[in-house]
Amino acid sequence: MEKLAGNFFLVGLMGAGKTTVGRALARKTDKTFYDSDQEIEARTGVRVATIFDIEGETRFREREASVIADLVQLDNIVLATGGGAVLNAQNRSLLSQRGTVIYLRANIDDLLARTQLDRNRPLLRTADPRAKLTSLFSERDPLYRQIADLIVDTTQQNVNTLVGQLEEQLHALCRKH
Repeated sequence: MEKLAGNFFLVGLMGAGKTTVGRALARKTDKTFYDSDQEIEARTGVRVATIFDIEGETRFREREASVIADLVQLDNIVLATGGGAVLNAQNRSLLSQRGTVIYLRANIDDLLARTQLDRNRPLLRTADPRAKLTSLFSERDPLYRQIADLIVDTTQQNVNTLVGQLEEQLHALCRKH
């Protein structure tokens, strides 16, 4: 198969598999992997949860927008964005313009199972994480769909199988363009 050109940007809710799939996709397509949350942590020296606690979500989203604006200027990358990155219209625009946007979608049960033991999910530090995920899904699903070039269901999928299918879909998409 010919090499896939361009950038791939992964969007979706927390727990959809953006970082796991992104790393595997980057290896398979010989691209450099970035995770916007990890990049924010590297630049600030503190965890995302700490930024939320000290500065609040609004300031975190500003930091996130700055990091995304920097990363999308790079070439030949796979970028896993934070689940809320699509809330910012500028982020949506940059992602759409600078690469192929892949929406990793999973059902609420899977998202809950994948995130329930993770203490670094500030938005899920609530009495009812299922209700919060359901609310986030309702708010963000239309935004993910708005910019997605591909929508991939990650519910009960093996990462290697998923990446293989994704690679085939990306090749088909590239042939169309």
